[in-house]
Amino acid sequence: IEQPTFPKITEMCVKMIRRVNDEEGIKKLVNETFQKLWFTPTPHHDKEAMTRKILNITDVVAACRDTGYDWFEQLLQNLLKSEEDASYKPVKKACTQLVDNLVEHILKYEESLSDSDNKGVNSGRLVACITTLFLFSKIRPQLMVKHAMTMQPYLTTKCSTQNDFMVICNVAKILELVVPLMEHPSETFLATIEEDLMKLIIKYGMTVVQHCVSCLGAVVNKVTQNYKFVWACFNRYYGALSKLKSQHQEDPNSTILTANKPALLRSLFTVGALCRHFDFDQEDFKGNSKVNIKDKVLELLMYFTKHSDEEVQTKAIIGLGFAFIQHPSLMFEQEVKTLYNSILSDKNCSVNLKIQVLKNLQTYLQEEDTRMQQADRDWKKVAKQEDLKEMGDISSGMSSSIMQLYLKQVLEAFFHTQSSVRHFALNVIALTLNQGLIHPVQCVPYLIAMGTDPEPSMRNKADQQLVEIDKKYAGFIHMKAVAGMKMSYQVQQAINTCPKDPVRGFRHDESSSALCSHLYSMIRGNRQHRRAFLISLLNLFDDTAKTEVNMLLYIADNLACFPYQTQEEPLFIMHHIDITLSVSGSNLLQSFKESMVKDKKKERKPSSDEETESDSNSGSESESEEEGSKPRRLRKRVDSDSDSDEENDINAVMKCLPENSAPLIEFANVSQGILLLLMLKQHLKNLCGFSDSKIQKYSPSESAKVYDKAINRKTGVHFHPKQTLDFLRSDMANSKITEEVKRSIVKQYLDFKLLMEHLDPDEEEEDGEVSASTNARNKAITSLLGGGSPKNNAAETEDDESDGEDRGGGTSGVRRR
Repeated sequence: IEQPTFPKITEMCVKMIRRVNDEEGIKKLVNETFQKLWFTPTPHHDKEAMTRKILNITDVVAACRDTGYDWFEQLLQNLLKSEEDASYKPVKKACTQLVDNLVEHILKYEESLSDSDNKGVNSGRLVACITTLFLFSKIRPQLMVKHAMTMQPYLTTKCSTQNDFMVICNVAKILELVVPLMEHPSETFLATIEEDLMKLIIKYGMTVVQHCVSCLGAVVNKVTQNYKFVWACFNRYYGALSKLKSQHQEDPNSTILTANKPALLRSLFTVGALCRHFDFDQEDFKGNSKVNIKDKVLELLMYFTKHSDEEVQTKAIIGLGFAFIQHPSLMFEQEVKTLYNSILSDKNCSVNLKIQVLKNLQTYLQEEDTRMQQADRDWKKVAKQEDLKEMGDISSGMSSSIMQLYLKQVLEAFFHTQSSVRHFALNVIALTLNQGLIHPVQCVPYLIAMGTDPEPSMRNKADQQLVEIDKKYAGFIHMKAVAGMKMSYQVQQAINTCPKDPVRGFRHDESSSALCSHLYSMIRGNRQHRRAFLISLLNLFDDTAKTEVNMLLYIADNLACFPYQTQEEPLFIMHHIDITLSVSGSNLLQSFKESMVKDKKKERKPSSDEETESDSNSGSESESEEEGSKPRRLRKRVDSDSDSDEENDINAVMKCLPENSAPLIEFANVSQGILLLLMLKQHLKNLCGFSDSKIQKYSPSESAKVYDKAINRKTGVHFHPKQTLDFLRSDMANSKITEEVKRSIVKQYLDFKLLMEHLDPDEEEEDGEVSASTNARNKAITSLLGGGSPKNNAAETEDDESDGEDRGGGTSGVRRR
């Protein structure tokens, strides 16, 4: 293979290998491909083929530097597991070959680093080789045992670039896994490692300190038992902290702490890191002393969490997180509960502190998971016949109790503007659910809400958790679906960076997909659950539900853009919209009329006002009788003549308005729900191309098969409820009402009145002409929806008319209630 083709091969390998956890067929294919490509033994004489293989593997590892190496571990585990019981083990042999050759390449790159021309390239290759060796060590540390002494000198690498630091960290991680497996390592070798690690801990920053302390933990606890060496290091940093605390207590404004800030930060971090890997309350460390070290450390670190400098607070919290991994019971202490919960729930608290507390919980759960898996593996080796479950009970019981303490606050962290806070909160919840530490139903609404996050990675993770819950516990998703929708609105409100813009319920992309489309697709398969869910959402538009207008807009957006598949779904919604309109519309008109009568009773004279009043009460009945006796043509003409009276009607109602404009605002507010339903129905009609007769004929009690046809969606049909958007943007509920606004609300009231009077469809005229009632209704809807004749709302096409069914305009087939 020529050199220029390498990037292409690497790219293909990266794409393929990421599918290692895919469905069974693809997983099998990936395993087979890479077994042939990488994990088949190479003939010893073919050095060129081996070099190509090494370059290919390390290039792929380097390319995945930012996305993580889970795929490599998974692939290696799959392949090694598949030949566990086989007598011939080609994968194991290939791995031994690869590890030996990777070490050879490391030595080669090390020699060539002196060549200044290729220094950058070789430095990158060196890091990729050492990283690959670490990945092999994670799965099969035995492969690296014979190379441990070759790796040790790399701990003394002089650090000047990012690559140098990566070399040190990866070598420390390799030695941590490999040294405990060595049989009778020389004392000089072990002493050198301890010395090297200690120098690195004292000299370098957080990442190096963390990996070196972890490596030191493995070497000292499992091999050398050189506790005095570690105790001296611990006392060095613990003593520095105690001294700084005393000085700060004496004089909080002293400049000593500012001058010693780097030392303070290093001490907070290192004391915590040492406490994570060593239990200093063991006699091996403190001897006969009765002092409780963990409590002393807790007291010290807690003191600095109250410091005025945020950087100091953060390092103290990091230190606490480390200490809690060794001693989880400390998380039950009242002062720790208060600290963690106040940081998580305080809206004004620093984002860095919130993230750090969530990271602490995440790391604790990850460590606990690793510990449990290791305990399971150890137990299997000792006695396969014993009950494995018993081993984990005490440990998982502790984790479960801890997560119950902090669960509410972690979930509430979803309602945060910063995506990083939401990201870590979701990680903690996912780990908690995967380990079965809490009852999942309490997380469902929050996961539904997180499924609407703007970031695809977070949406996918939340959706995946819901799928897992749905597999194990059928009905949980449906049970919390409406609560989840409401909560998703709150998350969107929290994320919304421009408070003046109303929160919308769909994604602004080409397809305008609903934010809660995944939720709907999970529920839609069960007809009973789907209908109950849709009715619950439509009930929120009822005037008695008192739902805030922006939430109604958000829900209407979702209903407009859900991924409907059969005709039954939108038809069912439209059917229930008609029912809600007839009930809520009547209530709305009644309350408006009552507000006029009450305030004007004493001042009223028989005048044009009287006409309006009679118009909206008993008068309408006698009028309708008269209307009924007129020929159809005449009725139609009278209806068109009435356009000129519209202005008179508006003036008449304006005179009846109370001085207090509250009822007017209330009407404008409550009417938004009805407007949105009207708009939603028009949108669904246009989107699916339904005729009025089709909607009118629909009955929810019909067999499911009747309406099981697929929807033929029209393109370019967008949901844009202009009236509601204007209402929210102008903040009408809180602004002063002008005469112009009053007139527009009165006109809206008269349009509603007209619509409610003509809610029932008339029988069609014999010669196919549209009745006056239908015209009146269409006119009212057009006016209410902000002008522009709504498509599909006037007379049907000839094809539709030929079915001989009754048809109406925007609100078909519902008798007035």
